[in-house]
Amino acid sequence: MPKENKSRYALMGLLSVCPGSGYDIKKFMEGSTSNFWNESYGQIYPMLKRLVDEGLAVSRAEKQEGRPDRYVYTLTEPGQQELQRWLLEPVEEAPERNELLLKLFFGQHVGIPDNIEHVRRFRQLNVELLEKYRAIEAHLKDICKDQQESAYALITVRYGIHRCLALLNWCDETLQTLQTLVEIDAARD
Repeated sequence: MPKENKSRYALMGLLSVCPGSGYDIKKFMEGSTSNFWNESYGQIYPMLKRLVDEGLAVSRAEKQEGRPDRYVYTLTEPGQQELQRWLLEPVEEAPERNELLLKLFFGQHVGIPDNIEHVRRFRQLNVELLEKYRAIEAHLKDICKDQQESAYALITVRYGIHRCLALLNWCDETLQTLQTLVEIDAARD
């Protein structure tokens, strides 16, 4: 059975929040879901066309002065129903693709200092992401006085915070292990 394209549901979800053009969808995604789900323009526009062809969305042209028409997409009632059907399905487990882990798995083919540098860079990236997520969390708490309004967005931000904290712990543990390997190599010499 072929894997179902989840991009369609990401776009239907975004259209359920705010109808818009492909450009609007991409910008909204960059400010909301891009930390865990992103789509390129090359994925967005063909998928919007497919949603319209399937009757799950409609588009209307808006005239723009001195520019081509802007097509605004809106989710239809069948689109709302299809989104809701998908939201109720169990989540499919997808294996993570992680270049750092792949490099570390084969790390014995390069020097330990090279592996240490990979982990240090990854650690720094997670320090920066943690700061970003904490700032987003503070911003959401500040602008969303209604707890129900912010609860779902905060859930996703808290996931990012917890993931960063866990990855920082893993980085520290891994750096310790790699340092032990350096010491073992030094003792052999």
